[in-house]
Amino acid sequence: MISTAPSLRKLLQRIHHDEKGGVSIETILIIAAIAIPILIFIIKFGWPRIKTWFNQGMQELEGGMDDAKGV
Repeated sequence: MISTAPSLRKLLQRIHHDEKGGVSIETILIIAAIAIPILIFIIKFGWPRIKTWFNQGMQELEGGMDDAKGV
């Protein structure tokens, strides 16, 4: 009978000690920890102002287009 336990154990040790990509994951987590509260703040408080500003701009464009047509 062939035992696979030693090779499995070595594989798990090698995977556990492998730290490739660890810095990238940590960087992504730090950026997410900073970005998520900012996005929540913008959506909660800034979005109504942005939406109002955008709608006013669209109304001005439509009014200017009507003036250009001579309506």
